[in-house]
Amino acid sequence: MIELSAINRAEVLRYLGNSRAEMTEAIELLMDECESEIIATATPKYLYKTVSLSESGLLVGESITRHMQDCENAVVLCATLGAGVDRLIRTAQVTDMAKTVVLDAMASAAIEQVCDKLDGVIAAQNEGKFLTWRFSPGYGDYPIELQKDFLTLLDAPRKIGLCTNDNSILTPTKSVTAIMGLSDTPLEQKRRGCVGCNMAKTCKFRKNGERCEF
Repeated sequence: MIELSAINRAEVLRYLGNSRAEMTEAIELLMDECESEIIATATPKYLYKTVSLSESGLLVGESITRHMQDCENAVVLCATLGAGVDRLIRTAQVTDMAKTVVLDAMASAAIEQVCDKLDGVIAAQNEGKFLTWRFSPGYGDYPIELQKDFLTLLDAPRKIGLCTNDNSILTPTKSVTAIMGLSDTPLEQKRRGCVGCNMAKTCKFRKNGERCEF
């Protein structure tokens, strides 16, 4: 079980596109309110499964093939904050757009924290093995349509209520699917970067001279 007790404020500011902003009392109070509501509402859930790469059918495209070089197996995973967070954000949209924006950024930072903790869970379950970093559908030329295959493989709709619509958008929206390469031998430490990302031309982080750290 993964729990959230605090949300990284620096990451929230980055999602807001204002990581260099000074924290005024008003911003602090709004963040305190939003953090409390997200933590109280979120019900983090996750699933993961080890698969054979040669049998999984998930090596689609050059990006993932390079990423999984020297890996025979992989861990397919998904995580979500739950439908309650989506409802919380939609409710705020009716009366308070400023709060809505902060809630959305707070939830985005929160699901990344859940995934970081899940990385630790998976690493502990695979002691003595070597893992790549998480690679999600939609990154590089890895088809976002594979979201559905991930969820089907994990039986996520039935087990944790995580689904995808016809446009391959996850519901609840504050959710993640990803795959991590698994090897018995040390792996080359590949850098994460913007070059292969299909969002490189429109990324709000790059516009601000930053990176999403994916």
